Amino acid sequence: MVEIEIDGKKVEVPAGSMVMDAANKLGTYIPHFCYHKKLSIAANCRMCLVEVEKAPKPLPACATPVSAGMIVRSASDKAVQAQKSVMEFLLINHPLDCPICDQGGECQLQDLAVGYGKTDSRYEEDKRVVVPKDAGPLVSMQEMARCIQCTRCVRFGQEVAGVMELGMIGRGEHSEITSFVGQTVNSEMSGNMIDLCPVGALTSKPFRYSARSWELSRRKSVSPHDGLGANLIVQVKGGKVKRVLPLENDAVNECWISDKDRFSYEGLEAADRLTQPMLKQGGEWKEVDWQTALEYVAHGLKNIRHEHGDNALATLATPHSTLEELHLLQKLTRAMGSTSVDTRLRQSDFSLTGVTPWLGMSINDFGQLDRAFVIGSFLRKDHPLLATRLRAAVKGGAKLSILHATDDDLLMNVSSKVIAAPSEWLSALSQIVSAVAAAKSVAAPAGFDGIEASDAAKAVAASLVSGERKGIFLGNAAVQHPQAGALHAAAQWLAEQTGATFGVLTEAANTVGAYIVNANGATAPAFTEAKQAYVLLNVEPELDAHNPQAAIAALNKAEMVVVMSAYKHGMDYADVLLPVSPFSETSGTFVNCEGRAQSFNGTVKPLLETRPAWKVLRVLGNILGLAGFDYDTSEAIRDEVLGNGNFDVSAKLNNKAAQAAVASTSVSTGVERIADVPIYFADAVVRRAESLQKMADAAAPKAHLSPALAQQLGVVAGDTVKVTQGHGSAVLVATVDAKLPANAVRVAAAHRSTAALGSMFGAITVEKAGEVK
Repeated sequence: MVEIEIDGKKVEVPAGSMVMDAANKLGTYIPHFCYHKKLSIAANCRMCLVEVEKAPKPLPACATPVSAGMIVRSASDKAVQAQKSVMEFLLINHPLDCPICDQGGECQLQDLAVGYGKTDSRYEEDKRVVVPKDAGPLVSMQEMARCIQCTRCVRFGQEVAGVMELGMIGRGEHSEITSFVGQTVNSEMSGNMIDLCPVGALTSKPFRYSARSWELSRRKSVSPHDGLGANLIVQVKGGKVKRVLPLENDAVNECWISDKDRFSYEGLEAADRLTQPMLKQGGEWKEVDWQTALEYVAHGLKNIRHEHGDNALATLATPHSTLEELHLLQKLTRAMGSTSVDTRLRQSDFSLTGVTPWLGMSINDFGQLDRAFVIGSFLRKDHPLLATRLRAAVKGGAKLSILHATDDDLLMNVSSKVIAAPSEWLSALSQIVSAVAAAKSVAAPAGFDGIEASDAAKAVAASLVSGERKGIFLGNAAVQHPQAGALHAAAQWLAEQTGATFGVLTEAANTVGAYIVNANGATAPAFTEAKQAYVLLNVEPELDAHNPQAAIAALNKAEMVVVMSAYKHGMDYADVLLPVSPFSETSGTFVNCEGRAQSFNGTVKPLLETRPAWKVLRVLGNILGLAGFDYDTSEAIRDEVLGNGNFDVSAKLNNKAAQAAVASTSVSTGVERIADVPIYFADAVVRRAESLQKMADAAAPKAHLSPALAQQLGVVAGDTVKVTQGHGSAVLVATVDAKLPANAVRVAAAHRSTAALGSMFGAITVEKAGEVK
């Protein structure tokens, strides 16, 4: 540790720290623009000049290493005069458009100009003009003349997002930040550049000119999307969500959020919002009051139970639902005599029992791994913020290995990889098990004798047996895989033998919470066994189910389908539509991937006749005459599940399965499907966010063919092909992707254009559309 003095106060900091770090530790503010604690040092704005004793001139605090006995003055006449001179230079070309600037009221340059600027300028020359750029639907670069070249946005892209989408061209007064020629900004983390911009050069295109910062009320919330549970600040005006920003929490999302978290709020005002209960009568939909709708539902469920028995009811919810909603849903289901309640809509293998899958470690520990092996994950798109943690670890020397069906660019160095068709994943994992057993000189599990490990498998094994802090993780695709249980068992054996922590990269905001409240009681995949009554909470079966064909067929046969949703959908098969609140209009709790329970309040009032789902389920339980449905607040429900004031769920988390590892030597023969869930198709709110749906990641799905398969079919990129599964098909534009296994076709799920297809994995037929008769 090194002791220095700043403004008369002594402080100790680690050797190699900068003066700015010491000032931050003391709580001493030094003005700055280019410095950011999460980015590398640029030292190009010079606003943080301070006086250092014995130094001939002021030095930048952000780039001056501490030394023992150093005496620093941040507010001396010399330092302040230097800072004022820098401010004068920065304002030479800055336009005088504060009254119309979207950054007004929260502009770092505006704030510091008050303290360090002059009342007038000595420069009378014309200010420079920078041509506006089109950076896409999320980030506005219309006023780049305001840019002060702090390069925060450039460094963020390179260091955190992993892709350099913006850069600086020109020199001197001709310097400007721009995107690559003809390119827009498409990173799943791009919105953070808006927060980082200390002036009004980069602004939010969806929010632009819709409100002033001082008109907005600020409320804390938690992201309802991926499993990280990013902390949010939701900004509200006139009862509507106008903007979403990150709430800094170093243990969860640091100071970042993904674009899905940031811009999905547009979906809250979608044109198809359901705001009044509706019943289908005589084939026509009619709006009714809540009492009529709930009594109709209660009467129908009672009749079906009486006529068809307890097992006639199935309730399904997305794992984006709150802990309170899922607890009441499972409670109602079991009180009606059924155990068929579930949130694992995209899973097809239910052989695992007794587990509550979670990350296996804290999110901070995840970012400090030496070795990581990720199995079956579209990592960047499924878990954008976890990917940034892993990217930072890899930059620091960690080794990443993957087993997957696509060799996507993860924007980080992958030291070893196995790319195989999904049907060969267990075989590939079996080879890695064999290689680890040989490397560790331990006995392989029964049935693994004689399995020959490929060079790629040996490379993964070599990585796993080295290093100290190690983790093996199953991604979304691995959990959705038809052999998910066997993959889990093999990965678990690898973790035990290599000393790695075994975890699951959970799919949604409350995947862990669903297990904790016992909302996963089904023994078979959703819609496998047709039921007479369905209650769907936030579920769009044609987009959220593993097999949309089976889902729609089962719903069409049912006597009653109750849809509880914030949106109008399912009009063909539903009998009742009940408008329930999205995350912004209800209080609740999400349990994230590390087992952290995070409660939040509603940020705006429910829209018109919309009601929080926990209230709807409570009243429905009362009408049905069920015991234990007397709650006044969502907190009372939460406390029933988690204990009063105790949010520690660690005792309920368990990745260890009793299932033994099973070997496989299967080789893929026919053409098979790889189905990803694109980042902006993943849940109901995101699917309706207008700006996100204009992004490249939200483009209509294509049929991605390997070069070998494309050549076999005589297809070139841009041709139209017909893909068929079961009795459904889709006509898609083909593209050739060299990152796929030879006999694989990548066709995205969760989109209207592919909703007629079958399972996310399995055999698929592809033919040139022109040849279809």
